[in-house]
Amino acid sequence: MTGGLLRELVAAQATGRDVVLATRLPDGAQELVGAESSSSRLVPPGDVSTARAIADALKTGVPRTVETRAGDIFLRPYIRPPRLIIVGAVHIAQALVPMAAIAGFRVTVLDPREGFATAERFPGAELVKEWPDEAMDMLGPGRRTGVVALTHDPKIDDPALTAALESDAFYIGALGSRKTQEARRERLGALGFSEESLERIHGPVGLPIGARTPEEIAVAVLAQVIGALRM
Repeated sequence: MTGGLLRELVAAQATGRDVVLATRLPDGAQELVGAESSSSRLVPPGDVSTARAIADALKTGVPRTVETRAGDIFLRPYIRPPRLIIVGAVHIAQALVPMAAIAGFRVTVLDPREGFATAERFPGAELVKEWPDEAMDMLGPGRRTGVVALTHDPKIDDPALTAALESDAFYIGALGSRKTQEARRERLGALGFSEESLERIHGPVGLPIGARTPEEIAVAVLAQVIGALRM
């Protein structure tokens, strides 16, 4: 890697921009390609399959080699770890935080209630003790962000879900029974969200594994989040 490319890579990582280092194997030519890149020196024009491979590498973080008319290109992604924003410092969150961290997520717990969001209950976790309508704006969920709402309190959950629906978060989930989900969808629908948008919300949250305890529910939620990220 040349000094110029290295500086470009460092700058991308410093600003939180995900990129792929593309190396053309026959001659060693290299360039950095991001999701926003409109053109490439290495990828032949109209090569849809390689463009898809780059997009897949940016999503999954998995290196791969692709065949092109100009020769094989090795794609090495440099991406940020996925982030999981957990809305509600509740018992399920206490189990979910360490599990998600072990799975490689950057975890943020969001809850304006001082007595819930404490370092004693969530050691090592990033805690945001603000109301979601302000905090979510600051956190800026993006395409590698998952959001799961766990409080059962519309004053906390709904603003967080609103911000998530307005973003391109890869996962949105909300705790609650089917009756609770229906009431939630009515409230969010009244804010102008379409049925198609509301279908993005996984609810009842988590894979249907018959989970009952907070720990089991956390496993079900994390499995669903990982599935949304990888599949």
